[in-house]
Amino acid sequence: MTKQVRQIDRVIIRFAGDSGDGMQLTGDRFTQETASFGNDLSTLPNFPAEIRAPAGTLPGVSSFQLHFADHDIMTPGDAPDVLVAMNPAALKANVEDLPRGALVIVNTDEFTKRNLAKVGYASNPLEDGSLAGHKVSAIPLTSMTVKALEDFAVSKKDAERAKNMFALGLLSWMYNRPTEGTLGFLKTKFAHRPEIMAANLAAFQAGWNFGETTEDFAVSYEVKPAALPPGTYRNITGNLAIAYGLIAGSELSGLPLFLGSYPITPASDILHELSKHKRFGVRTFQAEDEISGVGAALGAAFGGALGVTTTSGPGMVLKAETIGLAVMTELPLVVIDVQRGGPSTGLPTKTEQADLLMALYGRNGESPVPVLAPRSPGDCFDIAIEAVRIATTYRTPVIVLSDGYLANGSEPWRIPEVDSLPEIRVDFASGPNSEDGTFQPYLRDPETLARPWAVPGTPGLEHRVGGIEKSDRTGDISYAPANHDLMVRTRQAKIDGIARDIAPLEVDDPDGDADVLVLGWGGTYGSIGAAVRRVRRAGGRVAQAHLRHLNPFPANLGEVLRGYDRVLVPEINLGQLALLLRGRFLVDVIGYTKVRGLPFKAEELAGVIQEVIDRVE
Repeated sequence: MTKQVRQIDRVIIRFAGDSGDGMQLTGDRFTQETASFGNDLSTLPNFPAEIRAPAGTLPGVSSFQLHFADHDIMTPGDAPDVLVAMNPAALKANVEDLPRGALVIVNTDEFTKRNLAKVGYASNPLEDGSLAGHKVSAIPLTSMTVKALEDFAVSKKDAERAKNMFALGLLSWMYNRPTEGTLGFLKTKFAHRPEIMAANLAAFQAGWNFGETTEDFAVSYEVKPAALPPGTYRNITGNLAIAYGLIAGSELSGLPLFLGSYPITPASDILHELSKHKRFGVRTFQAEDEISGVGAALGAAFGGALGVTTTSGPGMVLKAETIGLAVMTELPLVVIDVQRGGPSTGLPTKTEQADLLMALYGRNGESPVPVLAPRSPGDCFDIAIEAVRIATTYRTPVIVLSDGYLANGSEPWRIPEVDSLPEIRVDFASGPNSEDGTFQPYLRDPETLARPWAVPGTPGLEHRVGGIEKSDRTGDISYAPANHDLMVRTRQAKIDGIARDIAPLEVDDPDGDADVLVLGWGGTYGSIGAAVRRVRRAGGRVAQAHLRHLNPFPANLGEVLRGYDRVLVPEINLGQLALLLRGRFLVDVIGYTKVRGLPFKAEELAGVIQEVIDRVE
């Protein structure tokens, strides 16, 4: 039977089920094949914090959303066009997000009275008309998978577990995805369990065959590759990009990379990835706690290595004292904070942008630290290199504020040419640096105000380090009031001076006649950009700018802010950047905030932007 193939320009698919149903794996495999096909894409994994949350319950629902298109896109999409719901909990947790007319593929085997009651359904939504506004395909995914595997040497339980591969095969047929990568992945993953490998391969093929032969699906869809700039691409998550960026920074600077880290969600993948790259001279130390991790990283920096530590919000609190020590000793240290919902344990697997003020001020005393924030998964690579450059050039700890959305989300990333990467020059002190023939550890570079970096054991460069205040130039311990005032102001001036060494803030204002500027930072870039596009398509005039350097700000930020009648600042916190901008530039910015553990929706932001434009006009 020949079926119609319909061309579409984009689609949003959400896989949802129990946290043990393999939805993250299913979504990831669909994403990898979509990336290899050449579509532009953006993903949003969303899963519970528990390793295995209670089966069939709303808190246990795990989902993976993928938006892919034949053109440039910026977000995982506001609402799914297709929902694959493996049980009643997955349906109930996601049905409110569906637009009218969305396709809902449900696993009918799980819609038992017990499972329906577990999530509060008084009647079966597949039968009571509550899904009348959607196209419903009711398929017994579990029993069909078990039937397809009845001749394989696997238990019924193992056969049932393969239902996610059946669903993946069906969706792969429906959207004409390549299959070679997934088949190869399964062969590699289960190479030591050939019976499980064969069962999963068969389940995937059974799902594909079902789509090909059933009358339930008369049409399949094709989304052509996107016209991306020429180059070599790969799909990349934010955490993977940070790991690669740190390795690149190590190579560019000529410094061995040392990571001292304690596993914490959602930053652990950086530790896992870096541990695979010993051939690049990377050393990873999984410490017993957060304090040990950052202490070891600072010790490595003292010894002449590129010291890095990774964490999330709760770990930042514990690392604060050692970061302050790095400020006082003026040693390079890169601190990666992959932000999550807080306070305390908070929402370990959900995104948030609420660590900005802590990064700036969460230490005792005057403790200035440069703060950077990537805007997309791919940008995490560039920000990691920039953090290495600033840390080594200015002899300072640098905090990078990523977030859970960027860390776990993915997009196509064009692998850069090595020649295009910035030069990072590191010069260690090699001998006396003063007119009297002695080594003065706080005799500063007149341009950067950085002190010399002297590797322990270098003859003639013995000097004190520690948390007690040091004398200017000599580094001797000093309690003198005037010296403390000088050193505090000098450390601040060093950080302020970085503004001369970063690019001016770029503003996207096509006609130069917008009255409203939307200013964001970090992971809100995609949502803001998509919202701005919507407003412009509707005839609205709006400018957009996005901050990657949060301390110091770009030198032209004040001028940019004063060039617009209204400045709107969307943040996934309660207005931390807005507070800073009001205090620093005396501009009455308009804050728009939400803290739901999820990224902004473009449609929502577009409405807010239009309201601000209407008030100006």
